[in-house]
Amino acid sequence: MTFDQNLHENVTRIALEEKIDTTGKDNPFYVRLMSDIDTISHLYREIYGQHQLADSLFESIIRTVISGYKSRESALIQRDEEKADQGTWFLSNELMGMSLYVDRFAGDLKSMPGKLPYFEELGVNLLHLMPIFESPEGESDGGYAVSDFRKVESRFGSLEELIYLRKQMQEKSMYLMLDIVLNHTSHRHKWAEKAKAGIKEYQDYFYMYDDRWLPNQFDEKMPDIFPESSPGNFTWIPECKKWVMTVFHHYQWDLNYTNPVVFREMLDNILFYANLGVDVLRIDAPAFIWKQLGTSCQNLPQAHTLLRLIKRCVAVSAPGMALLGEAIVAPREIMKYFGTGSFTAKECDFAYNATHMALQWDMLASGDTRVMLAAQHEILQKPYGTTWINYTRCHDDIGLGYDDYMIEHTGKNPYEHRKFLKEYFSYAGSQWDSPARGALFSSNPKTGDARISGSLASLCGLEKAVWDGNVAEINQSIQKILLMQAHSFFLGGVPIIFYGDELGYTNDYSYQEEPGKSYDNRWMHRPVISWEKNKRIHEPGSIEYAVFQSTRKLISLRKKLKVVSDHKNLSWLTPHNIHIAGYLRSYEDQKLYCVFNFSNKPAYLTWYAFKEHGDFALQLFDHWTEQSFKVGHDNEYLIIDPYGFHLFEPTKS
Repeated sequence: MTFDQNLHENVTRIALEEKIDTTGKDNPFYVRLMSDIDTISHLYREIYGQHQLADSLFESIIRTVISGYKSRESALIQRDEEKADQGTWFLSNELMGMSLYVDRFAGDLKSMPGKLPYFEELGVNLLHLMPIFESPEGESDGGYAVSDFRKVESRFGSLEELIYLRKQMQEKSMYLMLDIVLNHTSHRHKWAEKAKAGIKEYQDYFYMYDDRWLPNQFDEKMPDIFPESSPGNFTWIPECKKWVMTVFHHYQWDLNYTNPVVFREMLDNILFYANLGVDVLRIDAPAFIWKQLGTSCQNLPQAHTLLRLIKRCVAVSAPGMALLGEAIVAPREIMKYFGTGSFTAKECDFAYNATHMALQWDMLASGDTRVMLAAQHEILQKPYGTTWINYTRCHDDIGLGYDDYMIEHTGKNPYEHRKFLKEYFSYAGSQWDSPARGALFSSNPKTGDARISGSLASLCGLEKAVWDGNVAEINQSIQKILLMQAHSFFLGGVPIIFYGDELGYTNDYSYQEEPGKSYDNRWMHRPVISWEKNKRIHEPGSIEYAVFQSTRKLISLRKKLKVVSDHKNLSWLTPHNIHIAGYLRSYEDQKLYCVFNFSNKPAYLTWYAFKEHGDFALQLFDHWTEQSFKVGHDNEYLIIDPYGFHLFEPTKS
């Protein structure tokens, strides 16, 4: 960016007015601020340069950044410095995450510190606490309809208890991830309440219209996100007699980021979260934050500009906090959330590897790895210095939104293939022999689109196997669970387990009896944890023991193998067998061949697969089975058990 002398002089003036010790203890912050100020100004003016309040609000935003830094406790500043010394700290193979609902996992925040030994035993050191800030009961969307960004919901506990938990976690070298919902607020948020009361200043925080003329034009291009429970994108507000944009649910009002005041207010909330000690901030639904008439109002260039502006402000004020963009979009679009052009690797630090997650389920249902492989040339475009969140499932549904050409590449019909997958996992239609137990979520009768709900264990067949009392099927289901987890653990990026999956929880159907949840079958894979059940992780012969101890072993292996760090060091093996997915991780002088059989029958892999990537060894050590394998001739085969896998490191014979 071009150096702007007047800008630098003005920012120095503001810093001195804000009592920043530019040559003393605050010098590292001041250097960051002055190094980034031209970029911050450029991004801000790209969005708001024509706004009548652009200049005055820009100064206000700089003061917000400074205030965020001044509010940062010394222990967090020291943690920032320690992370900087590590380089890009979040690329490490030693990170292992779990995502959970505090109330359903432990009851409340006060009980969470007592559960930290459980995470330590498993090997988890990064906790994603699902939304815990205030949201109205019955209209919370699982906590994503926030009525107060700074007040912990009383049923979870208090802000003080959250901070205490974070401090206990940091003493154990653990990391904290929290959500911020940038796109919308609850209709019970104070801004929305003031808008309902007719205050124009706050009506400008949202997209509000007196009649349907503009909403109808928006609706022509905007898809329905929840066609079953909340069709359309606007809701009539009788208190102020206006239509408000509500892309998700009728009780979630979309924020209007064309108003720079909204940006300033939300940046202030972001820095508030940073100063709670958050290590990774999960930005919910960033694809939706900019709206423009005549478009789908998703993935617009201005949304990326806003995210880059947020990233630069955070990098100045709280450089130890990484940003995760929760954009569940096609691979070609997801790459843009890492940044493009001169902002490559300077937008979001993390993104969800949602396409690959869905493709794992494609492989499990079909026993065919070719659709997954057809997507990899796009997924591998992720820039160095950024990383994926890899997972087999999360709190949300499983979408099948990968591109048609990936399916067509295998000679399959995209519509029929997706229909097969939906029937396989939802136990619907003609596939009565499917072992999976799930349900379709958000079915759209107009398009035939639908997504899939269900726990990892139930979708892998464990629920049915236990119901049938079939020991062989139980064992095979457990093997599927481990196959799915292992495939994501060693792929690169930070793996995140969804709570309950680490010991085989099946679907929880109690949500059907709760009025605030019964309409949303995603609650079937959001279990209430029974700590009596969890004690079985120490009972050999139990399902919980088998799944937990094996998952623990996989995590331990991941932490020992530095080659698994995300150095953009992944190569896919040639698909010699369509049932086998194989990839090579290489770093410095270490190699790790990971091969997975997604078939219910033994699969044969030519030993030549281990010779295609340069120098090869005559012997491979499998970290999983702890056995050595002699590499055979090219016309001989490694035989992989049904749903089996190997983690091979070349060794000297």
